[in-house]
Amino acid sequence: MTFGAGLRAARAQHTLGVYGGYGTASARFYPAQETRMVFGRYNFGLSWRYYSLPRFVGAVGADLELLQRGFSYGYTYTTTTNEDGEEEREYSFYTRRFNSIMLPLVWQPHVYMARNHVRLYLEAAVTFSYNFSGDYAYEDTGATGHYGMRSERDNRFGYGLAGGGGFALIFGRYELGVRARYYFGYSDILRNMNRYYDNATDGAENPFTRTPLKSPIDNLAFSVTLAYRFNKEGFTEWTYKPRRREKMKKSFQFSQKGDMVNIDAMRNH
Repeated sequence: MTFGAGLRAARAQHTLGVYGGYGTASARFYPAQETRMVFGRYNFGLSWRYYSLPRFVGAVGADLELLQRGFSYGYTYTTTTNEDGEEEREYSFYTRRFNSIMLPLVWQPHVYMARNHVRLYLEAAVTFSYNFSGDYAYEDTGATGHYGMRSERDNRFGYGLAGGGGFALIFGRYELGVRARYYFGYSDILRNMNRYYDNATDGAENPFTRTPLKSPIDNLAFSVTLAYRFNKEGFTEWTYKPRRREKMKKSFQFSQKGDMVNIDAMRNH
């Protein structure tokens, strides 16, 4: 009976959910290049969470998601001179879009409000990704095409960090909420110029005359979340009460005969 109750309690601590939404993507090139954000990047996926007792603070879990990523790079420009004689540049942008299968390992510290009907949380995550399938477009010419990833030029695997927060409304065994998450890439989407120098052997898919040394990708994603709790009784942390530790009381018990002898000996000494 105790083992079965333990299994039911553990099961109640888990949720399985789905989410989806839109956001933006951008790149941080080094040496610095003219860039702008790419809007309308979707994200959707599955999430699993384990809700720990209060002493562990919050939830831990993992997501499996499809995240659209990309960047816009000002590959060429025209110049004009303003009234003060200063040069002004008008850039034409090359935009590349691609998809990533993302695996964030998540920690969510949280608090409950409104008698456990509202959950507010922050989150931090380590992310691992696999990049695939993309396309490109030139703003000035309108040229578009499929971007074929090549192992000597492109990195398919990536890693980074993510952070954000959100809230969820709890009704019955369901959580419905909204979340914002920022993905901060540490790996490069393009191999650096030590591995792949320029676009001499490429077609229109590569606008870089010299491959950047660094090219991490960032994303900002807004999502609507829906999660289902496996047990209707609720989370253990709602009713968890830590055991009160009793203070140990020191007591001394003296035997009548032996202790009197010891006391007399001390006085005579």
